[in-house]
Amino acid sequence: MGGGGGRGFSWRELEALEKAAKDKIQQASQPEKRSVFISFAGEDLNRVNALRAQAKKEDSELEFVDRSLKEPFDSKNTEYIKRGIRERIRQASVTIVFVGNSTAQSEWVNWEVEESLRQGKGVIAMYSGDNPPATLPDAIQKNKIKVVPWNHETLMKEIERAAKKRAT
Repeated sequence: MGGGGGRGFSWRELEALEKAAKDKIQQASQPEKRSVFISFAGEDLNRVNALRAQAKKEDSELEFVDRSLKEPFDSKNTEYIKRGIRERIRQASVTIVFVGNSTAQSEWVNWEVEESLRQGKGVIAMYSGDNPPATLPDAIQKNKIKVVPWNHETLMKEIERAAKKRAT
């Protein structure tokens, strides 16, 4: 009785379907590559470039798509610069603030943190060395932004946490 009529799958087709399903499950269990905007004081460019380079290495557990500026805008027009930075922040899911000894004096870093929060982005601060700088940017302190060491495992965990916590 049953209407059958269709043909069944061959063993090869079943094996291919099983492999495709296993691949999908494995992909789902791996963390998504996050888009980040890196905020930093100009004096820290070399260290930020080292972070960018580490994220590009194939064998690194540090993985993200960098949406930050590679070179400063060639303009004195503050509104034009802010428009460009806003767009970069909009493209990111998380802002990483690299905090060094001169970061607290940067008006741009404070503005970028506040803009990231206005846009509902997750924000974390990261420092290099044994301890964070003695003075952190006002926006980091005021908004109780988590400050973590430059450690790949910690950084990736915090990027993921911040991405999930952010407003959608």
